[in-house]
Amino acid sequence: MRALGPGSVSSFLKFILDVAYYVLLVSLAGLAIISVAGLLLSFNPAFLRNLDVSGEAGKIVAKGPVLAATLAYSVFYVGSLLAIIGGLRRVFATLTGGDPFHPDNIRRLRFIGFVLAGMELARHAFQAILGQMGAGAEKGDDGVSVTAWFAVLVIFVLAEVFREGARLRHEAELTI
Repeated sequence: MRALGPGSVSSFLKFILDVAYYVLLVSLAGLAIISVAGLLLSFNPAFLRNLDVSGEAGKIVAKGPVLAATLAYSVFYVGSLLAIIGGLRRVFATLTGGDPFHPDNIRRLRFIGFVLAGMELARHAFQAILGQMGAGAEKGDDGVSVTAWFAVLVIFVLAEVFREGARLRHEAELTI
């Protein structure tokens, strides 16, 4: 099976990325609606007074700030995944088109690397915020993720490989 062009592995992966992109888009829209609803409820506390918040519901309402922080982080996380998948979709579109060393792929891969790094930094910030709220993270979740930082480095190295490939292709086009 071919790696590049129509009907190749890259076109199959592009299809999977397309599906994931739209699933994430719907998820982000759902999270946005839930966030807006939660924000509107926080401005109208009288509505919450009419609800019976005893038992489990009372525990959930008491954890409102933690839930708000978690919801905000979830929106950021899904938005970041959407940006990464969007960039990968564009990279795979060039692979499917038979042009792997398209100059825009360098910028796309670097962007993906920065988003991955931002996600990892945001994870640490979120855990610090939860710690300040008294809802500390699970044991073992607060360390540095070697896998995540390795992925960031790999993406940046791949961007440089694509840059070198684009440079060599440009030189080859100038050769008579």
